Amino acid sequence: PRSATVVSPQVGSHRDISFESLSLFRLLEPHIEILVLGTGDRVERLHPAMLKQMRECGIAVEIQDTPNACATFNFLMSEKRVVAAGLIPP
Repeated sequence: PRSATVVSPQVGSHRDISFESLSLFRLLEPHIEILVLGTGDRVERLHPAMLKQMRECGIAVEIQDTPNACATFNFLMSEKRVVAAGLIPP
């Protein structure tokens, strides 16, 4: 059965998102394929090196505003993908 777990890492804004702050997502079992990040009211650019590090760990990162990130997460779950979401409230 599919399940969802909710955790609340200490990220106040997109500026707090780093390779270190995303460490929990690299530890999840089963290993996630896609991490959907919702950066609040609008799409925010994240550091390219951090995104590259996540790809090297086998995790694709999709960055969207939070409402669209929620929709993308739900769609990927319905497709039975192994996905996680990190969402900053709008």
